[in-house]
Amino acid sequence: MKTKTNYKWLIKIILISVVASMVFTIASAEILGRAGYIVAFIVLAVFIVIGIIFDVIGVAVTVAAEAPFHSMAAHRERGATESLKLIRNADKVSSFCNDVVGDVTGIISGTIAALIAARLMEGLSTENFVFPLLISGVVTGLMVGGKAVGKTIAINGSTRIVHKVGKLINSLKLKKNCK
Repeated sequence: MKTKTNYKWLIKIILISVVASMVFTIASAEILGRAGYIVAFIVLAVFIVIGIIFDVIGVAVTVAAEAPFHSMAAHRERGATESLKLIRNADKVSSFCNDVVGDVTGIISGTIAALIAARLMEGLSTENFVFPLLISGVVTGLMVGGKAVGKTIAINGSTRIVHKVGKLINSLKLKKNCK
């Protein structure tokens, strides 16, 4: 079976990736430029958590079944219609969540970790490579380990996760319509 490439979506996702990367990089550089170590580690943790959460959403949407959401939609449960749209566009949602947000936050986390390590080395006036190796290893371990655990959670709880995301999207739509 031959699949057709959606070039419009491909170009759109590349542009979104470039813009997201630039925005996250500028924002993190601004925050880190005048921040101490505690704030720098908090920013690093936030990027790691965001990457893991979006990875969970991307996997959950990919494996979720439509059937429960048809029932929820028939009962007019909030977020059911949005959940169905997510599942029906699983390829795009997964690409955005796992590739755009997940990969960009991974790259930014690595950059932040390198900046923290460089600052530590500079502050301690040392060329000891233990700090960069340790920070890089911990950040990689947290990101990879968090995503591995997240995938199991996403597969086992896909309906609940997709419904929560559907409810969130529904709430954002309602707030937008109220303005």
